[in-house]
Amino acid sequence: MHASPLTELLGIDYPIVQAGMTWISRYELAAAVSEAGALGVIGSGGMEAEELRIEIRALRDRTSRPFAVNVPLVNVRPDGDDSIVERLIDVVVEERVPIVITGAGSPKRFTPRLEAAGSIMIHVVPSVRLALKAEAAGVDAIVAEGFEAGGHIQSDGLTTFALIPQVVDAVSVPVIAAGGIADARGIAAAIALGAHGVQLGTRFIATTECNAHRACKDALSAADAEGTAVYSRAWHASRALATPVVRRMVAMEAEGCDAEGIRAVRGRGRAREGCIEGDLVEGILPAGAAVGLVREVVPAAELVAELVRGYEQWIAELPRSLEARRHNVA
Repeated sequence: MHASPLTELLGIDYPIVQAGMTWISRYELAAAVSEAGALGVIGSGGMEAEELRIEIRALRDRTSRPFAVNVPLVNVRPDGDDSIVERLIDVVVEERVPIVITGAGSPKRFTPRLEAAGSIMIHVVPSVRLALKAEAAGVDAIVAEGFEAGGHIQSDGLTTFALIPQVVDAVSVPVIAAGGIADARGIAAAIALGAHGVQLGTRFIATTECNAHRACKDALSAADAEGTAVYSRAWHASRALATPVVRRMVAMEAEGCDAEGIRAVRGRGRAREGCIEGDLVEGILPAGAAVGLVREVVPAAELVAELVRGYEQWIAELPRSLEARRHNVA
């Protein structure tokens, strides 16, 4: 993989970002990814402020490479209060985190403070309109996340294939493609669409360093191409493995149940039950639409090396492949 505006901005070897997933992106995974030359990310969603501080320091004990912290700009803790976002930002600033990734809200009120602290700021968006707003707010890069992504999504959002080139054309900062990317072919496609790098979430769950429950990792590896479902479309639409509780919510919505009814079933602790406790019946396991490409659990460094090697091989073979197909068509 060649250097790009993204690798130069972040100081990483490869334009690959590990998504900062709530509950299951702790320091062990982030450190392993960063050590491998990509960007490891601690997911602070679900953490208390001092818990995040401990995670950051533990990561720094394991790597001197660049890393990031993902901070959702809304409260995602089942037992938390709305002041948690401010407290997490306080820790990020105090610990001088080099790269901060935000999402699920406007970065505008935090950009000046993070910039003053020397942090590079990246914001996650599902649309061209929000990409433009994020750029105007002063972020350094944008993650453009398509409808195929796992976790919270925009219910009427564009697919990654349609979204990426339009965001690339609309903004001048580096664009990171996300949503439905799980192998080297996805990386090649994203870069062909103009992205400067990619973000992978689901594929990094199935690594030995990820703190997700083994049952969760095995369920991801066993899932097929239709293994996910989009639920709660009218209230915080999300994509996850089609566990019984997710299928129940999909059915309720199809039968006309209102948002309040779905919210009552969804609650605020099911993702932790699924990801951390391994409850495959009543738990929610966020996962992207490319889950069918996840076939085994491997060390994070091995995964990064495989993605890089596969990308380089794919690009090297592309001219010959296109020529062969041209002859076949002729």
